[in-house]
Amino acid sequence: MNKKTNEEIQILIDQATAGNKKALETLIVSVQDIVFNLSLRMLGTFADAEDATQDILLKMITHLSSFRGESSFTTWVFSIAANHLKNYKKHMFARYPLSFEYYGDDIENGKIQDVPDLTQNVEKDILAEELKMSCTNVMLQCLDTESRCIFILGTMFKIDSRIAGDILDMTPETYRQRLSRVRKKMADFLGKYCGEYGNGKCKCKDRVNYAIQNHRINPLQTDYTTAAEIPVQTMLDVKNAMEDIDDLSQDFSFCKPYSSPERTKNMIQEFLDSTQLSIIQKS
Repeated sequence: MNKKTNEEIQILIDQATAGNKKALETLIVSVQDIVFNLSLRMLGTFADAEDATQDILLKMITHLSSFRGESSFTTWVFSIAANHLKNYKKHMFARYPLSFEYYGDDIENGKIQDVPDLTQNVEKDILAEELKMSCTNVMLQCLDTESRCIFILGTMFKIDSRIAGDILDMTPETYRQRLSRVRKKMADFLGKYCGEYGNGKCKCKDRVNYAIQNHRINPLQTDYTTAAEIPVQTMLDVKNAMEDIDDLSQDFSFCKPYSSPERTKNMIQEFLDSTQLSIIQKS
């Protein structure tokens, strides 16, 4: 994502609302990856994140004329995305909520040794990496919606507390306190149970077949290991400032940023090429 000045962004917005398709496409491309990554961490699966990303980008387009420049464009998009995702009920984990207690009990008592080989000739190392990325992402679903959003904004995007507070409608002090608590909760769980990021007994390679049996990964559809990663700096560029939130050493390296899936990019392109564009610009 190329960094642009506020003046350059405002020019693009004015051009887009006047009907310039290229300007609108530039705006969409500048935020589609951050919207997808926020959606993926908030919702837990690629399929749900793709659907939500499309909804959010369309909502951004239809409200573009309401942008007043009172915050940065990226902050404005984050606010739209966060509000949409906090109230999003169509994803899998809205129907089947998780808890740290459930996750911990499954790690302690899941009968992984009783499951036959279900890898379908896919390399176990690949499936173990898929499980590691999926598991730690799904683990975020054990947090309540607002805590999850706080964790993602603070840990993955490293957004300044004043900006995050504006996005989530809370004071910077409240945001920092809650971020510190939720990071500790996540780090404690990883340290207790996870053998990949902590000192726990859970090893992804040992649980591959158990995960396949329980439909947590699909050897024929490895979303994480086939997704295109983007530089972490791309995510860091969206923040306006850095600050030292707390001294927790856990770096949460499972929060890898990914490029928006081709299906989402194709949907946006189809939309830009359709007659719907002129209808929405007049709304």
